Amino acid sequence: MIRKLFRTLATFALLAALLAALAAGYAAFRLARPYQGFAGEVYLDFPRGTSAGRIADMLMESGVVSTRWDFLMARAFRRGRTLQAGEYRFDRPASPLEVFGRIARGDTFYFELVVPEGWNMFDIADAVGRLGLFRAQDFLAAARDPSLIRDLDPQAPTLEGYLFPDTYRLTRTTTPQGLCRQMTNKFREVWTGLHANASVHETVTMASLVEKESKLAEERPQVAAVFENRARIGMKLDCDPTTIYAALLDHRYRGKIYRSDLASDNPYNTYRHVGLPPGPIASPGLVSIHAVLDPAASDALYFVLRPDGSGAHEFSRTIAAHEAATARYRRGVRR
Repeated sequence: MIRKLFRTLATFALLAALLAALAAGYAAFRLARPYQGFAGEVYLDFPRGTSAGRIADMLMESGVVSTRWDFLMARAFRRGRTLQAGEYRFDRPASPLEVFGRIARGDTFYFELVVPEGWNMFDIADAVGRLGLFRAQDFLAAARDPSLIRDLDPQAPTLEGYLFPDTYRLTRTTTPQGLCRQMTNKFREVWTGLHANASVHETVTMASLVEKESKLAEERPQVAAVFENRARIGMKLDCDPTTIYAALLDHRYRGKIYRSDLASDNPYNTYRHVGLPPGPIASPGLVSIHAVLDPAASDALYFVLRPDGSGAHEFSRTIAAHEAATARYRRGVRR
């Protein structure tokens, strides 16, 4: 009798183990099976504090997982992982384990905007427009409102120069005003870290000219010295990039500088007006800002490109030396 009872119990135990193995196998199959119950792309935004159950419901309702239990089962298998808030994009079949892993890693969806040193607000607007987040003209409208930088520069005519060059992560909810705030906050962080005892308006305006005039970082303190020397004696800065910027503002830039551009009365044209333009003409990087804060010890008043294609300049103290250097450059270009 006892032996028969043991055999019965053993049979039940075997059946229970077999059922458990079948259940585990089925669960593993469901967790690893890719699923897609949507067409095209699905974007889901999980605000901070969203429960696992609510996330599971949103995933099921959007066709990302077959049932809410698939996601909750994946969470049970990966116990201890924290689900990350943010917006996620789903554009292909994925298993519940893969979906859970992405949300646990915080693999959120974002657009990446790379803004190099020397870009102006028109360049940034074009790049934003290509991302498809919002229209280029909407960004320009936001960038023409200097209120975000008035605490540092009450003279700023626009946000030009304060849209700090960096890599920015944008979401589909980012607005033109929000992007401008991100960029000016980055500038504010950098400027504060410099502990500079100088006018932010004059420094950034001059740094934007230095940034546009010199490709070589090691030359920028010398370029800054030339502009400082000219400004000190009341000599026009004669900076080509300011003439280009004036033409951009007047909607007449044609890819190169014409005589009419040099004769323009636009206040940004330093071939016509003595001193700095009304504001920056581009976003200078940290190297150019440092160059203006600590220019080279030089009495040069002129510079012109060397004809060797290196991007380096020849600096001169007198107009005669400058004209000779310019003639060498022109001969080199012709050759």
